[in-house]
Amino acid sequence: MFDPASLKYDANGLIPAIAQDVASGEVLMMAWMNAEAVARSLESGRVTYWSRSRAAFWVKGESSGHVQELVELRVDCDRDCLLVLVRQTGPACHTNRRSCFYTAIREGAEVVIAEPMAG
Repeated sequence: MFDPASLKYDANGLIPAIAQDVASGEVLMMAWMNAEAVARSLESGRVTYWSRSRAAFWVKGESSGHVQELVELRVDCDRDCLLVLVRQTGPACHTNRRSCFYTAIREGAEVVIAEPMAG
């Protein structure tokens, strides 16, 4: 049985978690988890992160309705980073964009490559 304590967390007890859309392969966002957030995500099927600014758990989509349904949790080779494969409802980013990675550096300049979603 998988034990979230077996992962390598930083000095604050956190591990980076990269959310990826299982259907499209698009990288949606990066957030932090602690061992309890990992356990909650696995138990509930709803991705739960740890908010460093609020020092509290947050279930993705709890207030916005933009839910991340956990499909699979993957652990990298060093056990210090997670890949969270999800079914994303609506935008993943708080800016109302599908992905938080909507700015590219092209020819030395920042270029917005994705506009907010309608609605």
